[in-house]
Amino acid sequence: MMQDTVVYNEKIERVLDNVNKVMIGKAEEATLSIVALLAQGHILLEDVPGVGKTMLVRALAKSLNCDFRRIQFTPDLLPADVTGVSIYNPKDLEFEFRPGPILGNIVLADEINRTSPKTQSALLEGMEEKNVTVDGNTISLKSPFFVMATQNPIEYEGTYSLPEAQLDRFILKMKLGYPSASEEMQMLEMTSKNHPIEDISAVMEKEELLSVQEEVKNVYIDQNVQRYIINLVSGTRSHHAIYLGVSPRGSIALMKAAKAYAYIHGRDYVLPDDVKYLAPFILAHRIILNPEAKYDGFTSDSIIEHIVKNTHVPIRKEFNS
Repeated sequence: MMQDTVVYNEKIERVLDNVNKVMIGKAEEATLSIVALLAQGHILLEDVPGVGKTMLVRALAKSLNCDFRRIQFTPDLLPADVTGVSIYNPKDLEFEFRPGPILGNIVLADEINRTSPKTQSALLEGMEEKNVTVDGNTISLKSPFFVMATQNPIEYEGTYSLPEAQLDRFILKMKLGYPSASEEMQMLEMTSKNHPIEDISAVMEKEELLSVQEEVKNVYIDQNVQRYIINLVSGTRSHHAIYLGVSPRGSIALMKAAKAYAYIHGRDYVLPDDVKYLAPFILAHRIILNPEAKYDGFTSDSIIEHIVKNTHVPIRKEFNS
């Protein structure tokens, strides 16, 4: 459940209004997508086909006037199909670089777990380094650069599980889920003639988005809120059911996401409740459970929920103490 359903920042509210015209009943997921985008992170969406993952990314790209690219991952996809390739031009007697789809602003990596680990690495390297290497040449990716990767539930046949070290590259992981009956009825009515994605237009330019991303960095976070983040992360490293806890990259991700969430809600400071709300989305995919814990029915989500519930939340009078 969302901490606060009201968005106060006018710039971001315009974008969310656009997305919510396309994504019925997915206001929370739209907000989390903006959180990741403003924190300059990337999202992993694990869900079944047909629930609107592509529409969410397209609506974001169109609202921000960004270059949208889609990579459909398949078992035979090669790294060059992601990064691009140099092709010899006999007319000019030299090689020309043909950029791959990763050289977009907003990239949908669809069904990332259907391709080989080698091709997965080509995308994940670009996400981390913000550049790709083709034929020994380093090519910088565009700014802004945002990846939303999707994967089918891992029990599906013909999938390659993302290694834990690569899962850590995504700032948050979430699901869209099926719509309610009333929401699905509304979708049918809206798409009976044409899809609402065709009716939205840009409400923010790329340059303005880059400026907002810089503003997010200046959102204040008190040391006691930082300690709260550290206490949450430390709880994953000492929990009896967890084999491998959250790395320092997870602490940084939670701080960046909390700053973005505060900015979206019109504040220039982070509240402990921002951290508490975001923690399950940021931390659950970064832990590895003991085999015994899995056998006993524990999940990453339930354990993170337990840690959040049992970690002291700093109150306002503790700030600056």
